[in-house]
Amino acid sequence: MASINLIDSFQEFKDAENIDRPTLMKVIEDVFKTLLRKKYGTDENFDVIVNDQTGDLEIFRRREIVEDGMSEDDNLQIEYSEAILIEPDYSVGEEVYEEINVVDFGRRAILAAKQTLAARIGDLKKNNLLKKYADRVGEITSAEVYQIWKKEILLLDDEGNEVILPKSEQIPTDFFKKGEAVRAVVKKVEMRNNTPVIILSRTHSSFLEKLLEIEVPEIMDGLIVVKKIVREPGERAKVAVESYDDRIDPVGACVGMKGSRIHGIVRELRNENIDIINFTNNTQLLIQRSLTPARINRMELDTEGQHADVYLEPDQVSLAIGKKGVNIKLAQELTGYSIDVYRDAQDEGVDYDIDLDEFSDEIDGWVIDEFKKIGCDTALSVLNLSINELVRRTDLEEETVREVHEILKAEFDNEQNG
Repeated sequence: MASINLIDSFQEFKDAENIDRPTLMKVIEDVFKTLLRKKYGTDENFDVIVNDQTGDLEIFRRREIVEDGMSEDDNLQIEYSEAILIEPDYSVGEEVYEEINVVDFGRRAILAAKQTLAARIGDLKKNNLLKKYADRVGEITSAEVYQIWKKEILLLDDEGNEVILPKSEQIPTDFFKKGEAVRAVVKKVEMRNNTPVIILSRTHSSFLEKLLEIEVPEIMDGLIVVKKIVREPGERAKVAVESYDDRIDPVGACVGMKGSRIHGIVRELRNENIDIINFTNNTQLLIQRSLTPARINRMELDTEGQHADVYLEPDQVSLAIGKKGVNIKLAQELTGYSIDVYRDAQDEGVDYDIDLDEFSDEIDGWVIDEFKKIGCDTALSVLNLSINELVRRTDLEEETVREVHEILKAEFDNEQNG
């Protein structure tokens, strides 16, 4: 019959679209009750029955049987002579149940009902998506690459929901192809044009933290606590860990036998170097550990100004600074201290050195700043490094580095000749 067949025109909704069937059936019922109110002015004497197994829908109208000529409302009452045509055994005062043929609503009304249903289901899907991911912020999820754009990647999760991985949340060396599975952390859920947008991240520190939880059971069990993580995505990360069990070495547990635990994480993060350090409340020791892999000789600490001057052997300065200054930057973020590194000239037998700022009349300020970024703030600290090494570690051209070398060397030659 037409009322049963109607649900076929709602086939796309019948299959539940990630919405539980009782909820879906209730929405369909509400939509048709709205249709009834528009056509008859009320839905009180109508029963909308939706079979939650098959999705079939039936609508019945209840009317009271009255004497002929006594009907005041044809929607609520039916005259006796008309009622016995439906069923001869009816009598005045009884109720007549009639099935409503939905075709009687008209094509436009049915189309409007479909549109309303689509809108209601759309809202339900949005709310479900919002609730699902709002509870999962900070958790790792996996999704499949669906479409790649210049500024972001569109992915589909295991339920077909769309999630976004912006370019800014990708590791610089990330490269994905359509259909590839991607792991990332749920960073945030935001509303755009009344639609929830799920933002994923592979650069957030919580991504590394969750990867560690997966690989290191002691972290999941609460025996080891991750105190702080700082990252330069794709380059280097520093993780401060602490153990609440004296029998457990937190660094060793995180690294694993022959690096077995950390290796998978490094691979996931595109060969990002990960320094696991033992957290301590001893600031000086924490700064020393944070400058790994460099070994320091001594340190001058200003706790009030949150500043540390660190002195190292000449060959350790570049390690402390790191490529593009990443190592010292992360050490500062991890400890909360500003750190300056210096070559320790105590045992070098050098009678004097000259601050680079003294050459500001011959060397441009921005060039001096480039040398300072890599820990070279004196003439000797520059001269003790080869030109190739200085070019590699700074953003300066070889010609500029050679000119600076000549200026500094000439100054020391003049001193010796004088």
